[in-house]
Amino acid sequence: MAEARRLELTGEVTIYRAAALKAEVLAAVAGCTQLEINLAAVTEIDTTGVQLLLLAKRDMAAQGGQLHLVGHAAPVVEAMDLYGLSAHFGDPVLLHGNA
Repeated sequence: MAEARRLELTGEVTIYRAAALKAEVLAAVAGCTQLEINLAAVTEIDTTGVQLLLLAKRDMAAQGGQLHLVGHAAPVVEAMDLYGLSAHFGDPVLLHGNA
């Protein structure tokens, strides 16, 4: 049954934790129609972490669901700005830089 879920990512969302985080994100995405990922407790995010968020967005769209990012710690806003992905995620907080 399809459902809405919430997931909180904490600490470093980097290559060093990529495998474990990928499994956690993919488990949250599976069979879900609405996924909210809270990023308030992210202390660092690198390219791998951004790729993980892109994967979640792609997989949610592929199954007809939606991904919502909330919480936006400063490192997340900075990374999205650096990679020019604010519009891709369609998030007003990211678009206006109001972390």
